[in-house]
Amino acid sequence: QVQLHESGGGLVQAGGSLRLSCSAFGRTFSSHAMGWFRRAPGKEREFVASISWNGAFTNYADSVKGRFTIYRDNSKNSVYLQMNTLKPEDTAVYFCATASGPQAEGYGYDYWGQGTQVTVSS
Repeated sequence: QVQLHESGGGLVQAGGSLRLSCSAFGRTFSSHAMGWFRRAPGKEREFVASISWNGAFTNYADSVKGRFTIYRDNSKNSVYLQMNTLKPEDTAVYFCATASGPQAEGYGYDYWGQGTQVTVSS
């Protein structure tokens, strides 16, 4: 059974930084693309960032480009989201997910973590 565990959320002031971590169990981590998503209060879940199986390709939502960085360490079965210059509108529950294939493009996400709360105060 595949399990994803997120950590690193918390409360931070606007302009601050947080790093989210996601550890994966039960799947050959290095064979699969990974993604981060978020759901703000009263809103639908939205895409934040994705990374291919080997880290060569990344993709970001326009709202986080230049502020967030996704990267992975396959030796640790982990993917990370470095979030800088945080804004109140970044407040959300952040989820990591694993894609069914090596690229995020063309493959769906089939396993999800429980999420970690990020709150940015103004």
